[in-house]
Amino acid sequence: MKNVLEVCVDSVESALAAKAGGADRLELCANLVIGGTTPSLSLLKAVKRETGLPVHALLRPRFGDFLYTEREISLILEDGEALLDAGADAIVSGFLTAEGELDGPRMEQLIVLAHSHGKRFALHRAFDVCKDPFAALKNCREWGVDSILTSGQAPSCVEGLKLLKELFAGAGEVELLLGAGVNAEVIRKVREEIPQAGSFHMSGKEVLESGMVYRKAGVNMGLPGLSEYEIWRTSEENIRKARKELDRA
Repeated sequence: MKNVLEVCVDSVESALAAKAGGADRLELCANLVIGGTTPSLSLLKAVKRETGLPVHALLRPRFGDFLYTEREISLILEDGEALLDAGADAIVSGFLTAEGELDGPRMEQLIVLAHSHGKRFALHRAFDVCKDPFAALKNCREWGVDSILTSGQAPSCVEGLKLLKELFAGAGEVELLLGAGVNAEVIRKVREEIPQAGSFHMSGKEVLESGMVYRKAGVNMGLPGLSEYEIWRTSEENIRKARKELDRA
C-alpha cells in the first residue's frame, strides 16, 4: 500500500503550503483551533481548484462531543450531500451513543451517502473516545468504513502505540490513519514499532502573528485563553520533513 500523508487544513493558504510540502491529500475543515468544524462550500471549491489534491471534508457542526441532536444530524446529512456534490473526495464524521458506542444507524447513513457518490467515508477521532475500540473496529469493517483516524485512544499516537499494534492486527481493508502529535520524528518512532503503518495525519502548524497593528485590549471573541492575534497556518517545512521521513526506506 502506498504511504499516505494527509494534512488537515482550514484555509487555502494552509492547503497550498501542505501541497508544496508533499501532502498526498487534505482533510478540510473550518476552525482547526477547536478541533475542526464543517468547512464552507466556497472553501472546498477554492482548495480543490488551487491544489488539485484529493480533499476529505469534515462533517462536524460544532465543538464538543459526538452525541448529536436530530437537528444537528439533519445538518450533517445536508452538508455531506452538498460537499460531495461540490467535489469532496470523502466525508469525515462520526456519531456516538450516550453509552459511548458507535451509533450504527447514523454511521450507516453517512457511509451509504458517501459510497452512493462513489466517494469514501472516514471515521474521525470519535473512535478514540468510544468505549470499546475492538468492537468499533469490527463494526467499521462490517459497515464498509474506508478509513479510521486514530491515536490509539491516547493523547498522541506515540502514547497509543500499544493499542495501535492490536488494531492493525484486526484492521483488514480499513485504512488506519494515525494522527495526534504527528511530525517527522513521530513518524519515525511509530514505524519502528509498527512497520506496516503507512498513513499519517497531521496539521504541521505554526503560529503566526496577526498583521493587526491596532489591538483592542480586554475584548475576547472566542474561547478564553485563545489570542485573537495569532493565526494557525500549516508550515510547508514541517510537511516536507514528514514527507521525507515517510518516504525513507
